[in-house]
Amino acid sequence: MQGIDIEPVSAWLAANIEGAVAPFTFDLIAGGRSNLTFRVTGADGTRFVLRRPPLGHVLATAHDMAREHRIIAAVGTTGVPVPPALGLCTDEAVNGAPFYVMGFVDGVVLDSAEKADLLTPEHRVAASHHLIDVLADLHAVDVDEVGLGDLAKREGYVARQVKRWSTQWENSKTRELPAIDEVARLLASRMPEQRGVSIAHGDYRFGNCLTDVQHGRIAAVLDWELCTLGDPLADVGYLGVYWFNGDLATSRANDPTSAGGFPTYGDLLERYATRTGRDLSEIDYYVAFSCWRLAVISEGVYARYLHGAMGQQEGVDLTSFKVGTEGLAERALAAMQRLT
Repeated sequence: MQGIDIEPVSAWLAANIEGAVAPFTFDLIAGGRSNLTFRVTGADGTRFVLRRPPLGHVLATAHDMAREHRIIAAVGTTGVPVPPALGLCTDEAVNGAPFYVMGFVDGVVLDSAEKADLLTPEHRVAASHHLIDVLADLHAVDVDEVGLGDLAKREGYVARQVKRWSTQWENSKTRELPAIDEVARLLASRMPEQRGVSIAHGDYRFGNCLTDVQHGRIAAVLDWELCTLGDPLADVGYLGVYWFNGDLATSRANDPTSAGGFPTYGDLLERYATRTGRDLSEIDYYVAFSCWRLAVISEGVYARYLHGAMGQQEGVDLTSFKVGTEGLAERALAAMQRLT
C-alpha cells in the first residue's frame, strides 16, 4: 500500500487508538497533490480515517498534520460537525511522515452535478440551508475559548492574501492577463474593514463536506488544511464562486448546484445574515477576491504542467486550466464592477 507502511502503522494504531483492533486493511479514499486520505478497517469492522502528506512532499509547513489535527480536535468541541480527532503520530519512523487518525463518518461528498441526484428536491434545499448554517456556527466559535487564538494573525487577513497572491501571480503567470492586474488593483483600493475575527475554513463548499443525503444534513466538514483565522466573509464569498448562478459557462465541475433545485446564492446570503447579523452589502468584494485567488491558483497549476514540473500526465486537458484562469479573472472583475 503506497503511503502506508503497514506493519509499523498497524502496531501504532493498536497501541494508540481506542477501539482499533488489528489486523487492519487500508484503502485509499483520496490522493493526488493534496493530503492522502485512507480508510482503515479493523478486524472487528470498525472504520477509521488516516490522513498523511502527499508522497515525496518535502514542505512540511504546507501539509502540517499536527496543525490540521489540532484544528479538528478544537472544532470538535463545538456544535460544528467534524470527524472525531482520535490520535496524532509525529514520529516519522512509523510511516515516513506524520499522520493523524479520525473517526469514520458516513456521508457523500457532493462534488458533481451528478451527485445531486442522490438528494430529493426537499433535501437539496435542506442540505443547502444546513451548509450555510454550519458555516455561521463555525464563524460564531470563540477562537480563544477553543484554544485556537494563536493559530494565525487575527487582523489584515484579506490584505495579506491580496499581497501573497499578487506575488504568486507574478511568479507563475504564463502570459499577460489584464483582468488579473485590474482586479488586484481594485481589491487593494476597495478593501473593506475586517469586522471581527473567526475561524476561516478557506475552502468551504459541498465538495469539502460529507452530506447525509437521507436527511439533507451536513454530516461532517472536511479538508481543514487551508484553515486560518481571518475575515469570516471570505468563506461566504468563496461559497459564491462554487454556487450556480444560472450561467452554465461559469459553473464549477466539482459543484452539485448546477443540477437545479438548490436555493439561490442570494437565499443563502439572506439566511447567513439573519443568523449572524453581519452586513453582507459588500459581499461581491469577497466573491471577487475568491474568484481572483482561484484564478491565480489555476494559472500556477497550468504553469507547472507547461514546464513539466507535474511529470508526464496522460489525459490532462491543459486548455481547461488556461481557460479556467481567464474565466475566473473575468468573473472577479465583474464582481468588483458591481460594487462601483
